[in-house]
Amino acid sequence: MVWPDDVYSIVLAVVLGAALGLEREIRGKAAGLRTNVLICVGAALFTIISERMAAAHDASVTRIAAQIVTGVGFLGAGAIIQDRAGIHGLTTAATIWIVASIGMACGAGLYLLAAITTGVAFVVLIGLAKLAKSAELHATKQKTQENGNDNA
Repeated sequence: MVWPDDVYSIVLAVVLGAALGLEREIRGKAAGLRTNVLICVGAALFTIISERMAAAHDASVTRIAAQIVTGVGFLGAGAIIQDRAGIHGLTTAATIWIVASIGMACGAGLYLLAAITTGVAFVVLIGLAKLAKSAELHATKQKTQENGNDNA
């Protein structure tokens, strides 16, 4: 039987996963809106199932949660690409990881924690992206000036 709290958990997982997924989609990342929603909802559903199975069979609720973390780590590893230019996809992998944790929080009924974590993730993805870009421009300018001094 589906309880109202389960519906709230799934709906909130859709909303929060979509919020972070939309940011990734706008930036043109491979793991965008649909991927992040599915990861968040899947993690929420597995958490709900885990709680039900543990209650029905007097078992540990942490077993399925541990498997969610392992499975999401595998998904994240698939998002990381290494080539001659360097390593790409680390932020996407980290976003997959945090979206799964938000889904787990939703599934566990920890709605405020899920919402706050989503807010923090937004600050990191949007706010720190601007800071990182500024730092990168500064480093490039610094290298250009050093190379100019070496040629003189």
